[in-house]
Amino acid sequence: MPMNERIPMELLAPAGGMEQLRAAVAFGADAVYLAADRFGMRARAANFALDEIPAAVAYAHEHGVKVHVTCNILMHPDDIDGLPAFFRSLDAAGVDAFIIGDLGAFAVAGEVAPRVERHVSTQASVANGAAARVWHSLGARRVVCAREMSLADIARLRQDAPPDLEIEVFAHGAMCMAVSGRCLISSYLTGRSGNKGHCTQPCRWSYSLGTAGAGALAAGDAGAGPVSENSQPASEFLLEEEKRPGEFFPIEQDGRGTFIMNAKDLNMLAHLRALADAGVDSIKIEGRNKKAFYVATVVGAYRRVLDGEPPEAVAGELAAVSHRPYGTGFYFDEAEQAPAYDGYEQETMHVADVVACEPVLVGRQGRGSCRPAEEGVHYLYVLCRNRFAERDGLEILAPHEPTRTVVVRDLSWLSTFGPDNHDEDAPATVEEALARATAADWEPAAAANRSCNLYRIAVDAPVAPGSFLRKRTFRRSARHGA
Repeated sequence: MPMNERIPMELLAPAGGMEQLRAAVAFGADAVYLAADRFGMRARAANFALDEIPAAVAYAHEHGVKVHVTCNILMHPDDIDGLPAFFRSLDAAGVDAFIIGDLGAFAVAGEVAPRVERHVSTQASVANGAAARVWHSLGARRVVCAREMSLADIARLRQDAPPDLEIEVFAHGAMCMAVSGRCLISSYLTGRSGNKGHCTQPCRWSYSLGTAGAGALAAGDAGAGPVSENSQPASEFLLEEEKRPGEFFPIEQDGRGTFIMNAKDLNMLAHLRALADAGVDSIKIEGRNKKAFYVATVVGAYRRVLDGEPPEAVAGELAAVSHRPYGTGFYFDEAEQAPAYDGYEQETMHVADVVACEPVLVGRQGRGSCRPAEEGVHYLYVLCRNRFAERDGLEILAPHEPTRTVVVRDLSWLSTFGPDNHDEDAPATVEEALARATAADWEPAAAANRSCNLYRIAVDAPVAPGSFLRKRTFRRSARHGA
């Protein structure tokens, strides 16, 4: 396969928890961004307790990967009061950068943790060189561009900004319909503020549309209806969300129609060279609510293209994981919405995590082998995530290499370990379970159908621990098909 020239940009990956961080590191991230259990915009992610961050930073640094910590919610007075101790703890943990959206929080970080780089969050909507220069004068090392900027806008910002100010942009993942994520809809409908990290994603919900004055939707005389700003009559409509029957929200529709809020997912894999040519220093993958399999797949795809593989040879990887219809955001034109259906689709199912791989040996004790060794044959030890069976064809997603296929054979189940095993002496961890397993503990199985249980299969070549197994199965979660 022909290789192109390497593209010199940092690959910044999401880490919603330790599993995701390990996957990001293994599959080629240059840096990860994560949150503690406070002050981050993804409060529903697993995130890290403050006392867990030193170990996360140590693991990343051991592998040459930097750690950025988000502190980008809308700050209220009580939040500011808690920031000095928070920033000092992160500084002591060795984090490399803070991602901050609030000017007051930015100032506090500079005062109490001057060693740590300060990056200006996309929540600050930096969209021009003048704003970038001000943030740089206050001590910013990097700005994360407003997501509404075009490629030409970014090139102009690079030209107008100080040369030592780094530019970071989003390259992949979910897009918010609001200006750089500053949305009030969730707070209005549910009382849970997206600007405080608790977005309920109401822009993704399914709504029914009815006119005021029609049947049960009318609370009284609708009158002549509203008038649009161009003095043309505008119809008054009421939205009813499917999980809130009987609760109506008014909207207006004039001659321009009604905007549909569900945004397409961003996918810039084919345009990384254009981003680099525009002056981008770092590309960011959205997804701190995503699982390790998603992080591994997407990070691995972008790493391969940054390292020189043609985008068309890698593009299928991004169809393998759960996603909405893809688009290119605002980079080349106005961003598009995804009105055809409500949900995700994916072409593969994550079925197992590879936890160990060892050659088959004669007379092996411990994990056990009761058959003659065959040259090149290895036992692959996996943690089941979804069902697979003997003779199934699976794909191996391994770090820094194209996917390859394997046919499941000699499938066995470790009966002594798993969430349903409540024996007092049962092993508590995967590592302990494998270390204690004997040949008699591995039971032949027709299918791996116990989630979070350990299974073993025979393969003809070694597979790196930290890899994933997936099954080629198209799925769509849409409730309203196109």
